[in-house]
Amino acid sequence: MTPEHHFGSNLVAMVTPMNDDGSLDDTSLDRLVDHLIAAGCDGIVVGGTAGEAPTLTDAESAWLVRTVATRAAGRARVIAGVGTYDTASSIERARRAQECGADALLLVCPYYSRPTQAGIIAHCTAVADATDLPVMLYDVPARTGIAMEASTLIELASHPLILAVKDAKGDLFEAMSVMSATSLAYYCGIDELNLPYLAIGAIGLVSVVGNVVAERNSRLIRAVREGDLAAARSIQNSLLPFTDAVMRTSQGAIMAKAALAEVGIIADPAVRLPLLHALPEHRRLIVDALAVTS
Repeated sequence: MTPEHHFGSNLVAMVTPMNDDGSLDDTSLDRLVDHLIAAGCDGIVVGGTAGEAPTLTDAESAWLVRTVATRAAGRARVIAGVGTYDTASSIERARRAQECGADALLLVCPYYSRPTQAGIIAHCTAVADATDLPVMLYDVPARTGIAMEASTLIELASHPLILAVKDAKGDLFEAMSVMSATSLAYYCGIDELNLPYLAIGAIGLVSVVGNVVAERNSRLIRAVREGDLAAARSIQNSLLPFTDAVMRTSQGAIMAKAALAEVGIIADPAVRLPLLHALPEHRRLIVDALAVTS
């Protein structure tokens, strides 16, 4: 099976819909899953950064995976974010995600504790060994405080279940180097760089803006695969105002929720502390960007 079969290509880093009191909003969650699949999303990342994973309890994380897997009903792959800074906890989350119906795992580099590269390899190997689900590594040094070095990625690629990388590092040369040395499938994890990553060989996206514009991302992927870079640039350029509003104004989860509430997909743009609701001036930027993007 190809990595695309395991994970999809047009993936969305799904937000976690919440009510104003911070409880999870199951009605909006069902509506969001249906919206994403109808828009061409073939992979849904649950409990990742955009899903406010650090604020979710173990029970909530398990419920999210089970609910999304049931709602998706095979129409899209469900990739569960299971990484923490503790290997034992990550292993437990991985096993629970498999029990709840996840198709694959997203495993972030351990954050805060800043392990050595050997520690990263040991951590990722232990989690990958804990289930029989395919694993996508998540390299996001701006959040974790430490990067997965190229040599680390190359070594981890020898594990039979570590098949892909969500690259939010932004080092295109390193990405090309790892792709040339391994069979790891690359997914762009930086919406601002979706087109460059696809152009150098990434097979897909894990997109925050895709919560609202998954259909546009699907067209972008198709244009690059067909070798129509002029069309790809046109699509990417049309997304620049919205990408800027979501990714460079405040914080991705905050702004994606504001946009989803604006278009009526979720009922409330609520986030959990330490995140705060989008400011009125930021919501206006979303409204203006949506008007230009649509």
